[in-house]
Amino acid sequence: MDEPHLKQVSSWIETHQDEIVKTLAALVQIPSVIGNEAPAQAFMRQHYVQAKLEIDEFEPDYATLRQHPAFVDSEITFAGRRNVIGTWRANTANAAGRSVVLNGHTDVVSAEPLNAWQHDPFAATIIPSSTSKLGRMIGRGAQDMKSGLIANLFAVKALQACGIELNGDVILQSVIEEESGGGGGTLACFERAKQQGKLPDGMIATEPHWLDVCIAHPGILYFRVVVEGKSAHAGRAHDGINAAVEAAPIISMLGAWDKERAENKHYEPFERSNPAARRSCHLNVGMVKSGDWPSTVPGRCEIAVRMSFIPGESEQGIKDEIATRVYTISQNSPWLQKHPPKIEFFGWHTDPWVQDENHPFVQEFVKLVQMVRGGPDPLPIIMGMTAGLDTRFAQLYGVPAFAWGPKGANLHGANEYVELDSVIDTTRVLATFLMHWCGVKK
Repeated sequence: MDEPHLKQVSSWIETHQDEIVKTLAALVQIPSVIGNEAPAQAFMRQHYVQAKLEIDEFEPDYATLRQHPAFVDSEITFAGRRNVIGTWRANTANAAGRSVVLNGHTDVVSAEPLNAWQHDPFAATIIPSSTSKLGRMIGRGAQDMKSGLIANLFAVKALQACGIELNGDVILQSVIEEESGGGGGTLACFERAKQQGKLPDGMIATEPHWLDVCIAHPGILYFRVVVEGKSAHAGRAHDGINAAVEAAPIISMLGAWDKERAENKHYEPFERSNPAARRSCHLNVGMVKSGDWPSTVPGRCEIAVRMSFIPGESEQGIKDEIATRVYTISQNSPWLQKHPPKIEFFGWHTDPWVQDENHPFVQEFVKLVQMVRGGPDPLPIIMGMTAGLDTRFAQLYGVPAFAWGPKGANLHGANEYVELDSVIDTTRVLATFLMHWCGVKK
């Protein structure tokens, strides 16, 4: 790679680090909780326009997308919620360059409970850090993943400012509803690219994976088990059937099944970052709802579950096993024998995603990170994670993909933060990789 270009780009990013931080702060200060992404998307559109990118802004078509087998229905209307795509077109004199998508989402999860935060979650407060010269920015979405979005933007701006032209297109995607399954966001963008005949040659989601390049995640299912009982006054509870009590053995069965799977189901890439835990999949009873008054026998109980499963298992196979296990435990209850529980699948669902870690897109990126980043941080390892990512959609279109981005902590929790030095370094790595992957005009 051209050494003068590297020094020039790195110098520009260093000089403009205050601008990068201020832009990130402005985006974090927009409370774009899932379903209310419009103001943040307008912010990203404005910056894509200022960068003179080709703008494609569109509202997802629910009627069409819901037919796609990978679609996850968040049950939030798409009205007024747009994906924003900004494309930096290649030097048209050389059509041989490879294209790449830099993907990120503006939606964030709720900041509740607010009293658990040391600072206003939407103030983008910067505090000192022993591991970051620029400090750390506290705020909902600072790590997950507005910092990645801004790094994507400034990687392109750095190349433009240095007069560097690429031989392949760079597509910046700012999408909605990643946190609720990505059906109207990244999946919609891939469908649009397919229809336009413009599928990319690679995709990077700049999610917070500073010490690893993420190339896999498990299959995921949301389901609920509904147990119907019979309501009655607590003073004559013998006249009713307590749905919560009837549901209790099912909850215990699910807990035991989780431990059984933890012992027996393993996929090595999921355990590379924490070998001691030896944990590749989880079955989490996340919600139990029953009754609304202490003096009433509850006539209904709902158990909501998030379950993950490893490569080699399938969504349908897991569904069949859920049905079998719920049926089997229900046979111990005379009431449930006659009133079998209902199983309902909703929300998140996906088979496992695995990107070939030996693909040139992955290997070339890892080698480049090693070259550019240096410093005291360990080199990134190629690994899987046990939560879902939008990168999974890429495999449906034959596009290699991985996740890698800035460093921080407490995503989805109180006092979420990002290390600002890592945002600058992420910008530098991305700009360098764009020159390598897309090729630079001679």
